[in-house]
Amino acid sequence: MTIYDQDLDANPANFVPLSPISMLRRAAMVYGDKPAVRYGDRTLTWGEAFYRSVNVAAALQARGIKRGDTVAIISANIPEMFEAHYAVPMAGAVLNAINIRLDAATIAFILEHGEASMVIVDKEFGPVMEQALAQMSVKPQIVHIDDSTYKDGKLLGSDSYEDLVNQCPVALDPLQALDASAFLPGDEWDAIALNYTSGTTGNPKGVVYHHRGAYLNAVSNALTWDMGEHPVYLWTLPMFHCNGWCFPWTLAVNAGTSICLRQVREDAVYEAIGHFGVTHFCGAPVVLNTLLNAPDELKRLVKKPIKTMTAGAAPPAAIIQGMQEQGIDVTHVYGLTETYGPVTLCAWRDDLWGDLDSATQSSLKSRQGVGGQMLEGLMVADPETLQPVPQDGISIGEVMMRGNNVMKGYLKNPKATQESFAGGWFHSGDLAVWTTDGYIQIKDRSKDIIISGGENISSIEIEDLLFRHPAIMEAAVVAKTDEKWGETPCAFVALKPGEHLTEEAVLDFCRDNLARFKVPKNVVFTELPKTSTGKVQKFALRETAETI
Repeated sequence: MTIYDQDLDANPANFVPLSPISMLRRAAMVYGDKPAVRYGDRTLTWGEAFYRSVNVAAALQARGIKRGDTVAIISANIPEMFEAHYAVPMAGAVLNAINIRLDAATIAFILEHGEASMVIVDKEFGPVMEQALAQMSVKPQIVHIDDSTYKDGKLLGSDSYEDLVNQCPVALDPLQALDASAFLPGDEWDAIALNYTSGTTGNPKGVVYHHRGAYLNAVSNALTWDMGEHPVYLWTLPMFHCNGWCFPWTLAVNAGTSICLRQVREDAVYEAIGHFGVTHFCGAPVVLNTLLNAPDELKRLVKKPIKTMTAGAAPPAAIIQGMQEQGIDVTHVYGLTETYGPVTLCAWRDDLWGDLDSATQSSLKSRQGVGGQMLEGLMVADPETLQPVPQDGISIGEVMMRGNNVMKGYLKNPKATQESFAGGWFHSGDLAVWTTDGYIQIKDRSKDIIISGGENISSIEIEDLLFRHPAIMEAAVVAKTDEKWGETPCAFVALKPGEHLTEEAVLDFCRDNLARFKVPKNVVFTELPKTSTGKVQKFALRETAETI
């Protein structure tokens, strides 16, 4: 024991568990009159959002919800979904935001696996939730959200979300003295959220987040993006996806405004940008591609520079270039459900790259980049030896991370948890190179790399090229079994409306721009199947490729 270990214990005056909950209280105290959420004609201030969240938390506790219970919610990006990110943890419970695109059987599995005590159901998803509940032997409490702007759907149960708001009204003024510890977890390691992986093969795995990680990733988002005070953030990213990459909590850090959309359509996005003065939005490359190919009259609604953050799949450089030319600055980030969303970013070096042409800049921006401010460790390494690969831009290894913004683990799955943390690093399953300037660049998922005649071929490299063809809307490349080479690339292509291409024209384009062994052997024109989060279902394409 040293002198610094004597009579210097942690106490309530000098140690408070890190939690996003404290961010909401500060936003209400300092900027209580500032708009927190806008949805159509509806506006909630930060003071109102705080008041409503505290009341919902009190109502949950009155209904028997306690520490460690799971409260699920299935909802569009509406104010109630935003509030739940604070109200549920305030009650000591764990928020399970369910993917709205899932089928009834998968929803039933998630509710049962997560042992949901309550599920809050936006009426749009009442029909599918009713089907899911019918498959469950033990049913949770049901609370519905009756959004007056949505005319269809089905209300489940007799209790509404507004009943929760009004059940136990707390006369609470955040500007007055308040014991914040009443809302904080006893331990920052306590679970705050449960998110399920996409589960393209077998049942999805439940990823558990803790308060500390959510707090740090929320702050990291604000720093990564240099968001400043009072940004206007458009919800094109689903809040169910890694808790909206932690942005419901980030918006409290800087007292920003959330612009909610029930449906993410190109017209709704551009109209919201023009009407609300949006400064930031997030989305997968498929979202950016949709916006890039929108009618010009919609694009003209962008009146001032906007920042967008993209992740989920490696964005083709052509998409980044197109958005940049439209006045929308792209920040490329990378992460997984297991890392609270984005944990790396392609940090821009204007001093090094500012004078380069736009195509080269876009190519540099398409890399996954370097670790974010709150990530303690990032490397590309041999998964067996844990030895880092050379930073030569050629040697391929697995991306690994460590830090406070890595999950607690997989719920009720100790084997998968131990495997993912082998050697004290989280193993992402993504294969990448490490460039000479220390940036990582993903080449493929470990299961998606194509090995042809002993040569590793990156499907992403071929896809990136195909996206540059002016007639191609979307592209995906997978391995196809070949008797001679073992595997060869097979390309699946979706064309822009009104465009026509032949297989030979696509192959000629590839031959002109790729090494011969990387050129696809087959080209299939089709609509690309996607997961519920918008990722291309390559497992389905691999099955199709084998029938060609």
